[in-house]
Amino acid sequence: MIRAEGVAEVTDADFEAEVLGSALPVLLEFTADWCGPCRQLAPVLSAIAREEAGRLKVVQIDADTNPETVTRYGVLSMPTLMVFRAGEPVRSMVGARPKRRLLEELSDVLEPAGA
Repeated sequence: MIRAEGVAEVTDADFEAEVLGSALPVLLEFTADWCGPCRQLAPVLSAIAREEAGRLKVVQIDADTNPETVTRYGVLSMPTLMVFRAGEPVRSMVGARPKRRLLEELSDVLEPAGA
């Protein structure tokens, strides 16, 4: 799996606790070793995880080794980014994107600063 620095990995086994049970909104990337755009997205996710640490939890899941979660959410393309809030998926985006665009797409789901 392509690891983004500072971004935790989740699995089928701990998905419910780490993603669905999170107090913060969660940005989840479905990724795979063979995915070129996932490589482009890794530094973007690392930067967002660092900059939005108190407002957003950023995690990755390896699509090849966690088929239960991939099937559960109907993920067909890599990378797929999903935002979960209060245990529910609230947004899904497919494909790599620059940091500024991703932050714009996340602006309405991020916790207010200091909340």
